[in-house]
Amino acid sequence: MTEIKKHYGRILEISDDHKQITLPDGRYYQRNGEYYPSVTYVLSHYPKGKFFEDWLKKVGYSADYIVKKASEEGTQVHEMIEAYLNGEELKFLEHGRPMYAPNIWQMFLRFVDFWEEYKPTLIEAEIHLFSDELKIAGTCDMVCEINGELWVIDFKTSNHLQTTYDLQTAIYAKCFEECFGKKVDRTGVLWLKSSKRRAKKDKMQGKGWEMYESSRTQEDNLNIYKAVRTLFDIENPNHKPAFTEFRTTAKRDL
Repeated sequence: MTEIKKHYGRILEISDDHKQITLPDGRYYQRNGEYYPSVTYVLSHYPKGKFFEDWLKKVGYSADYIVKKASEEGTQVHEMIEAYLNGEELKFLEHGRPMYAPNIWQMFLRFVDFWEEYKPTLIEAEIHLFSDELKIAGTCDMVCEINGELWVIDFKTSNHLQTTYDLQTAIYAKCFEECFGKKVDRTGVLWLKSSKRRAKKDKMQGKGWEMYESSRTQEDNLNIYKAVRTLFDIENPNHKPAFTEFRTTAKRDL
């Protein structure tokens, strides 16, 4: 019988003052009086490159809308997967009416296809991780065992795979190892918008999804992250969210 969830004990506990702080200028995690920037916030300083510049030229003023819509879709798919992993039943139709956009439901079903095919043993989902060594924190989508190997996995619903995805999973693996004292065997991005059309015996993939693994070593990805972190530290020397005081009411005198 496949084990549904396996417990790993933390060796580094979450601090009493732990909390996630999301502000317009970025996301931080508070830990023992310090503010650790989020993994995604640091990696947003990775150079976007010519592909991104060409895309901006192509879409023009629509860029903000496209990015916002993609982010909202990704958040919804993540929430559906989390509910599924928690044992909830999701239904496309309720009282004859669709509850989700077809493309959202389709990406969710691709995750279900992966899950039913490989039957992972779930360790954690949507887990807050941190590294006191790297002074960074983040929320990893899933840690699980597949065929006896310990995986750190992030879910992606983007149209294209990005270099920062390699760095993101590498940092999560480093954080997990520091928090739990367990060596991560493999890291992967479960891409739910892949162009793959069928399963392959020698590849972890199915119709519309694939497990992408970095071609670089964990060490190489962490070294690239450290270079990006240097740039981040130069631009954000205080490592502290910029709290702003503002009025919460306003009324015009008549």
